[in-house]
Amino acid sequence: MTEPNENQEFNYEEFEKEAIQGLYDRKNFMGEKGVFTPLLKHFLEKALSLELEQHLKQPEENKRNGISTKTVKSSAGEFDLTTPRDRNSTFIPEIVAKRQVILDDDLCQKVLSMYGKGMSYSDIKKFLEEIYALSLSPAQMSEITDKIIPELEQWQLRPLQTMYSIIWFDAIHYKVREHNAVKAKAVYNVLAVNMEGERELLGIYVSESESARFWLSVMEDLQLRGIADILIVCTDNLKGFSDAISTVFPKTMVQSCIVHQVRNTLKYASYKDYGHLTSDMKAIYGSSNLENGEVKLKEFVQKWEAKYPTATKSWQDN
Repeated sequence: MTEPNENQEFNYEEFEKEAIQGLYDRKNFMGEKGVFTPLLKHFLEKALSLELEQHLKQPEENKRNGISTKTVKSSAGEFDLTTPRDRNSTFIPEIVAKRQVILDDDLCQKVLSMYGKGMSYSDIKKFLEEIYALSLSPAQMSEITDKIIPELEQWQLRPLQTMYSIIWFDAIHYKVREHNAVKAKAVYNVLAVNMEGERELLGIYVSESESARFWLSVMEDLQLRGIADILIVCTDNLKGFSDAISTVFPKTMVQSCIVHQVRNTLKYASYKDYGHLTSDMKAIYGSSNLENGEVKLKEFVQKWEAKYPTATKSWQDN
């Protein structure tokens, strides 16, 4: 993504394209060159710019004086962060200190959560207050909050097309510290291909855990944002997930994700069998027609049923 100057708006469309391409290139969601790194970069640069605005309101004659750039490392990936400068060199950034090059993991996770639906206005406001509690007045804090939250809502609520050819639903799980306790969180990602063949990241949703009930609320939100129909939905075969989809999009074909099926099979297997199992599973889903696939499935069950009955039953059921 092209590096913005301090006055440029964040390009959501460009972020979507790069994020989706990152997924297809098998990049991590988080970590080195993670696909969500641009969101973290956007938030921090916006917050730094707003910090400087508050600083320039002090009763001393002072003005903006360009930007400086440094490379920072975080759990979301390494990136170049631009920080605005003032003419008098009296501006001391709060959210990312002048010589700080490693970002706190808790900060990164909470910023990502803010872009997902599920974090309320009061949650976001409280998070921002925690960052700036020692340096800004309530009036200054309110001004920063009122400028940041609309941008988050723009990402969360932007309108969608009426139909998509295929949508993938999946979640990544991580742990965050809340109220002096570590809690598990799930970030649900909705990845789509529209009717023109273009890929889109439709949304990010945050919850305590993955459940069919939560996915139903996601379906309803997508419908409210404009989606009338989906040709194919690909899921991890979570119990009740298909029912949640058909409730909102009754004409949609539901397809189980082969990657999840393979991963779930390997959970039951000894590491020494991984190679043979993977090869035999590929023979099933790589078949050129239904008849050959059924033959390969039968061979798979006969070969592995005695050793891995749960795994073979899963293939038969799905």
